[in-house]
Amino acid sequence: MTADIYASLANDNQDIDLHIARLKQALAREGATQATFDPVRLAQNNRSGRKTMQSYFRKRGVTVVFADKAGD
Repeated sequence: MTADIYASLANDNQDIDLHIARLKQALAREGATQATFDPVRLAQNNRSGRKTMQSYFRKRGVTVVFADKAGD
């Protein structure tokens, strides 16, 4: 699911709401409460861009967290 989100972000947010809705459904099926994204793959990998993404997704019912840059 996140691959579709990354592709949408790279294509000027094309169909982003559709992909967020699908992600929300997948999270619900899995019983997950949040989606994790790699900040390096974002179009705007800065604090402002990450906060904007979190806010947009939160308004649509998806909590976004970002993978730790230090590595897992």
